[in-house]
Amino acid sequence: MKRYTFITICTLYTFSLQAQQQNTIITKDSETKQVLPGVTVQVKSTALSFVSDSLGITILTHVPAGRQTLVFSYIGHETKEQTFDFPLGKAMEVLLEPAENDLAEVQVTATRSSRSINDIPTRIETITAGELHEKAVMQPGNIRMLLTESTGIQTQQTSAVSGSASIRIQGLDGRYTLLLKDGFPSYSGFSGGLSILQIPPLDLKRVEVIKGSSSTLYGGGAIAGLVNLVTKEPAEKRELSFLVNANQTGALDLNAYYGQKFDKVGFTLFTTRNSQAAWNNNHDAFSDIPHFTRYTINPKLFYYINPSTTLSLGLNSSFENRLGGDMQVIKGKADNAHSYFERNKTDRYATQLKLEKRFADKSVLTLKNSIGYFNRKIELPDYVFAGRQNSSFSEATYLLPKEKTEWVAGISLVTDKFKQTNTTPYPLDYHLVTSGIFLQNNWKPVEKFVLETGLRTDYTNQHDVFVLPRISAMYKFNSHFTSRIGGGLGYKAPNIFSEDAEEKSFRNIQPLVLSATKPERSAGINFDVNYKGRLGNDISISVNQLFFYTRLKNPLLLDTIPLTNGNYAFYNANGYLTSKGFETNIRLGYDEWSVYLGYTFTDAERDFKPASAVNPLTAKHRLNFNLMYEVEEKWRLAYECFYTGRQQLTNGEQVRDYWVMGMSGERRFGHFSVFVNFENLLDTRQSRWEPMYTGSVQQPHFREIYTPIDGFIFNGGFRVTL
Repeated sequence: MKRYTFITICTLYTFSLQAQQQNTIITKDSETKQVLPGVTVQVKSTALSFVSDSLGITILTHVPAGRQTLVFSYIGHETKEQTFDFPLGKAMEVLLEPAENDLAEVQVTATRSSRSINDIPTRIETITAGELHEKAVMQPGNIRMLLTESTGIQTQQTSAVSGSASIRIQGLDGRYTLLLKDGFPSYSGFSGGLSILQIPPLDLKRVEVIKGSSSTLYGGGAIAGLVNLVTKEPAEKRELSFLVNANQTGALDLNAYYGQKFDKVGFTLFTTRNSQAAWNNNHDAFSDIPHFTRYTINPKLFYYINPSTTLSLGLNSSFENRLGGDMQVIKGKADNAHSYFERNKTDRYATQLKLEKRFADKSVLTLKNSIGYFNRKIELPDYVFAGRQNSSFSEATYLLPKEKTEWVAGISLVTDKFKQTNTTPYPLDYHLVTSGIFLQNNWKPVEKFVLETGLRTDYTNQHDVFVLPRISAMYKFNSHFTSRIGGGLGYKAPNIFSEDAEEKSFRNIQPLVLSATKPERSAGINFDVNYKGRLGNDISISVNQLFFYTRLKNPLLLDTIPLTNGNYAFYNANGYLTSKGFETNIRLGYDEWSVYLGYTFTDAERDFKPASAVNPLTAKHRLNFNLMYEVEEKWRLAYECFYTGRQQLTNGEQVRDYWVMGMSGERRFGHFSVFVNFENLLDTRQSRWEPMYTGSVQQPHFREIYTPIDGFIFNGGFRVTL
């Protein structure tokens, strides 16, 4: 009897297994062929829904016999519908295509690697085309808002009159961040003060941000990190778009972009006219937003010599006249009581020449050259500062990719020459020539582990030698968890173009004595853990936790006490500037809804002998929140909220924290869309809590800026895409 019972149980178990196998589906990535756990499988037109297990296996039960359509959805992949005849009879394999906008498939150009972002140990944040579109309609005139809303990045306004601002990453001053455009460093030195205010975002397809020391990649100046602005390239399908934007303060933005690829030639053209009327929202006689008019013309020509060789030549140019100060002076009604103003006139040109040759073994030879010219004149009632910067960048790299390893070798030559053109007994002329050689390696011995190493050696005309090693590693625990760790050395050659000098309009600045000034050197490390998966069947979630530490030796500071001749001198601090902390990023997605929450803790200290102090204008706590509802090609509605904690000014004064909120919306009608944006709904501004200047109207002394000063902004406009 027991024998028959045992046989019956085994038979029933076998039938059960066969029944399960008959309705078994295995889901995999179409490119990597890795199994995909957590895939949602829905039987169309029914309430049946299933989720794949850790092996990518889905067991479908109670599915009606006959032909049924299954809908497969997974984060970072295209939704797929496929029809099967039930029962299946055998295990079926379904391949899901990675989504086109998935960051895992983005090939990052800032690292010069051919690998996708999914296989690069260096931690890279990418602002994709969709996010760029959203931010561009909020502030089409420049990239300041675009960068502000990323955790760990703060765009710090340095002048109440001109509105100049800089990029601060993880608590470090803006001069430690390298700003690139298509891999060309065109915004440094004298040209860096107004740079982020003069770059419109509408011709960008992607922004790449690397936080932490990146000097091994591009040499000096990337101690805090780098920002690479990647522009659009022509496609066979024509892209022609126009955008018009205006706001209640008197701003008007007119933008046009054209791009198309033909048989042997491709062409892009981006032109803008941005203007702003002077705006005084606190009625204190001085402008809170300066008057300016700016023209930008960026043509680029691509010549496809053959299928493996491409030559491109581009020009970035802009011309701006910016005037701030006493409102009566701006209106042309100056008198003895109203005479203060600050005028900035700038002309900027930068060429981009690039030759890329691909060989049969998939290796790539890339030659780059850029020549930059920047002319700026600063005028005050009793003072003029004018200068001309000529710069160049040349680089040759050879990329050799293999199945498990990839090598990049290169040489570079960078020149930077500044000439003060107004007559002065203390000219601030400056000339730096840097030659470099570098080698990078990306090694992937197994699917789960990638190691990236690099070594760069730079030599300057000041006879300084910098040896810059860098190492990063990435480990993929499974399809959900990934961890990265990396670190390296950095440096910055001394020059007088700092936020403190910019705030003084370079007035009474003592020329640098290079023989008595040390270069700034740094060491930094980053560590992060990333999780990507689902909560239940419907909610996608992505969590990234980053920890960072940077130590800067002998930072170059501007003394607050003048010399006997009345000038302020730069000096190397006796000690270290350290910045440490963490960033938390959480993203949730549910149907047309998405939520983003970011928090940054930054502890930046000046450990200078004989005493230590907090690094000025660095909030320990910053919070970003974004809620968006988007129906593709129809609606986009967004709410944003930002919190910035208490800060300390240069004079040691503690200042208050603040909140900024905003809402925006866009409605699309095929090739036409309209948008509105309500920025700073709470009208948060420094002038609500304190006067913006001391002294007289004729000789004002402006307060150090730590909050927005422009107040509530309402803008709207339309976009046409043909």
